[in-house]
Amino acid sequence: MDSAELLDLLGNANRRRILRLLAHKPCYVTEISEYIGVSPKAVIDHLERLDEAGLVESSVDDQRRKYFRIARNLRLEVTVSPYTFGTKSGYPGSSIDVTTCRHVSIDAEVEAGSDAGDLAAELDRLQDLDRELSLAQRWVHGRLSEVMEQLTDQFEGEDARLLGDVVSALATRSGTVEEVSRRVEAPPEVVEEALERLADEGVAEREGDEWTLPD
Repeated sequence: MDSAELLDLLGNANRRRILRLLAHKPCYVTEISEYIGVSPKAVIDHLERLDEAGLVESSVDDQRRKYFRIARNLRLEVTVSPYTFGTKSGYPGSSIDVTTCRHVSIDAEVEAGSDAGDLAAELDRLQDLDRELSLAQRWVHGRLSEVMEQLTDQFEGEDARLLGDVVSALATRSGTVEEVSRRVEAPPEVVEEALERLADEGVAEREGDEWTLPD
């Protein structure tokens, strides 16, 4: 699902409360209605929206009551700073090869045993890691803003912010004028002028049709 659509979907407080409840246990409509204090009809409308998005699913028990539960793991990230606004969504997975992450050191070889004590210890370790990664993300977010501010201060004129954005786009990956213009959301002719100025200052260089940062 598109990140913007997901933001719109989760912008409703009652849908967030439904997901918070379902994160603890599967529930049927009447339970949800009593918990969040809205009518069963309104709950059904919210559940239909969440079901269409693939966030919840349902099953019927022996008494033919329909239970709803969260259908999948999903992570949504929203970044807001003076230099960027963006959203990313993705499906977490334990099969991701974290050993390829150059800037993160994680002991991915640890495997929990099968008894409750081992699993509880592994849960505690992973929760500690989750908190540390959250702190690391906040630190990186702060440093990104500081570095972008320092970078922008290196340039003069009204287009200083644009020059900083173009450098940031090239730091992500090299690209043609058209590709960079899409990343910074500026007209190609304006971005081309910015790239030429950065090249004159030795901050960027052209390799064929692509622009990149010097090694």
